[in-house]
Amino acid sequence: MRKFFLFLSTNKKVEKLAKKHGLKLGAKKFVAGASIDSVVKAATKINEQGFLATIDCLGEFVSSEQEAIAATGNCIDTLEAIHASKIDASLSLKLTQLGLDISEDLCFNNMTKILEVAKSYNIFVQIDMEDHSRNEATLSMFKRLHDIYKGTVGTVIQSYLHKSLEDVNELDHYNASLRICKGAYKESSEVAFPNKKDVDENYMNLVKTHLLNGNYVGIATHDSTIIDQLISFIREEKIQKEQYEFQMLYGIAIDLQKKLIQEGYKLRVYIPYGDDWFGYFMRRLAERPANVWFIVKNLF
Repeated sequence: MRKFFLFLSTNKKVEKLAKKHGLKLGAKKFVAGASIDSVVKAATKINEQGFLATIDCLGEFVSSEQEAIAATGNCIDTLEAIHASKIDASLSLKLTQLGLDISEDLCFNNMTKILEVAKSYNIFVQIDMEDHSRNEATLSMFKRLHDIYKGTVGTVIQSYLHKSLEDVNELDHYNASLRICKGAYKESSEVAFPNKKDVDENYMNLVKTHLLNGNYVGIATHDSTIIDQLISFIREEKIQKEQYEFQMLYGIAIDLQKKLIQEGYKLRVYIPYGDDWFGYFMRRLAERPANVWFIVKNLF
């Protein structure tokens, strides 16, 4: 089932068909809406409940310079909305929506435009990690931008990749703020661990390594067992709460989110919005069978 939904996430014909029905298929559980107003409203509600937010203006894999420029404008508009509404939120984005596949220079120029605005408003920007074929280019772009916008930009490491521990140790030289997640793309066993047990073990190792190196970590998981183990580790090592936060996706594991907030932990909710929701939605269905069951109940 996971492979099926990951296949659908990149199928343009299915995407076109799905978008005829808009968000009615059940994506509204995971996506705040199509407009900036909808995501500001969702983030405001999240803040009122004690959560931080990161807003993702959905988009990826653009194929023209015009699309990349338009996506850059959308990201800047999102920063303007965060500032104007005074919500406590950061911005998440993907480099392929800003033209990475077209030209690295185009992507870099678009990122500098976004980061100039983010820096002026003191809003943090996280560069999401995409599939393995873009991994090195994403890390290279992060390092290039970090030299100019240190403290304003971070990136993401995925624990299902074999190379991730090497990347974490390399990024220690940059004191990088990292979101560490498991990974949600279809990858071959040559580059990624095929078994969940190995992905989970690597996840624990990556978070512990980056924390012990003295760097900031966004612990992005809904796995309660991993969370409990990491809380024990954090207590044993006397790691300060200023050095980490938990991160979860909008609409998923809400009870666990509330539990962590009640226990005094910092938790940031990843809230996506926009018209380009299909790929994101399919990856959420691929991750958890419970998500699929929710959609089936919605339809019938």
